[in-house]
Amino acid sequence: MIKIYTDLEEARRTVLRRRSTLHSDNVPEPVRSGIRRIFGAERTPEEAVARILSDVRQRGDEALREWTARIDGLTLDTFEVPAEALATAHDALPPDLAEALHLAAERIRAFHARQPIPSWMTTDLGGVMGQRAVPLRRVGIYVPGGTAPLPSSLLMAAIPARVAGVDEIYVCTPPRRGDGHVSPVILAAAHIVGVDRLFRLGGAQAVAALAYGTETVPRVDKIVGAGGLFTTLAKRQVYGLVGLDGLYGPTETVIVADDSANPAWVAADLLAQAEHDELATAILLTPSRSLAEAVQDQVARQAEGLSRNEVIAASLAGQGGIVLTPDLETAVRLADEFAPEHLCLSVRDPEGWAERIRNAGGVFLGEHSCEVLGDYVAGPSHIMPTGGTARFASPLNVLDFVKIINIVGLDAATATRLCSTAARIAQAESLTAHAAAAEWRG
Repeated sequence: MIKIYTDLEEARRTVLRRRSTLHSDNVPEPVRSGIRRIFGAERTPEEAVARILSDVRQRGDEALREWTARIDGLTLDTFEVPAEALATAHDALPPDLAEALHLAAERIRAFHARQPIPSWMTTDLGGVMGQRAVPLRRVGIYVPGGTAPLPSSLLMAAIPARVAGVDEIYVCTPPRRGDGHVSPVILAAAHIVGVDRLFRLGGAQAVAALAYGTETVPRVDKIVGAGGLFTTLAKRQVYGLVGLDGLYGPTETVIVADDSANPAWVAADLLAQAEHDELATAILLTPSRSLAEAVQDQVARQAEGLSRNEVIAASLAGQGGIVLTPDLETAVRLADEFAPEHLCLSVRDPEGWAERIRNAGGVFLGEHSCEVLGDYVAGPSHIMPTGGTARFASPLNVLDFVKIINIVGLDAATATRLCSTAARIAQAESLTAHAAAAEWRG
């Protein structure tokens, strides 16, 4: 079910080579046929999204209803879920599930409460200088709901926003195609966090509603959260009108393991990653042939009893693999070059090897720190950079929900002293009005 690559160059050309899912030439045929069905003609995903965004911007709620009917096959009279429905869903949860969600929420809140929000002031530069971190006023969170409800994603996005002090948190999540309702477990999670409003909207039309505002959905300052292809393309097209946390592709995990690793545990972690969807990436890098073969065997054995076996098989065949490396150092270097969303170090000295890592959304130290715990309850947000963007991007955190305002309060003596310097630089830029404004005060 999962291939072992013994040729490092072959692995670089195949399993370790990234393929962007946001380019039209990589769009699977089922997506293309869906576009033809909805639009009655060939359109690229970018063109389809642009059409939806433009229509919602011009026609508001009416367009939301039409696109929800065309895409999801649902006729919705109202979009907002009443607040009392959130409380009702929470109260109806099985006690063990309610306890699990509350524990996850507590750990997520505790972790993010330790992240510093950097406001500071100084008089060392002449007068009063500094910066003020100001929470965003209104944030929209997209919570996927496609093939499975993801209350964990709601907790992982909304709790850092609450910790940061965001005034209003709005959630959009797709309604179920069968009955048009939102999964009760997502409603319960929204109640636990205390979101202000929740709308049953999905896809590009949900992003459009949050970015532009409609009669029902208020416009927000920033949109966060992962979604599918059309959600991500919509986020990219509205950037600049609103802020974004990032553009997320399919989820990915790279495991670096030596011969001390438990092959059954490594296989279970690969399968858990592949379970997400057919485009998910699950890769093992190891210098141990015996471990590679044992993991390959365990993957085949364990997959037989899993409910999403077909999805797992497609994921492992498309993007998965076990790569044999000459040594552990090479494995770590390849992982760092790949810049994965999740990097798991199942090795004897995980802390030591972690010091060599510059590029990863999250580093999971040792076999007890499995990525699945990070998905749900460890504490840090599981919304992390994908597609190699961990080279320059960070996981979702409290700083995503604040902006910095610079404070400049120079005293008269300092300002007089600096005016000639400012004027000289302005003259070099041929900005004579700038120079004059400084010279008047000098």
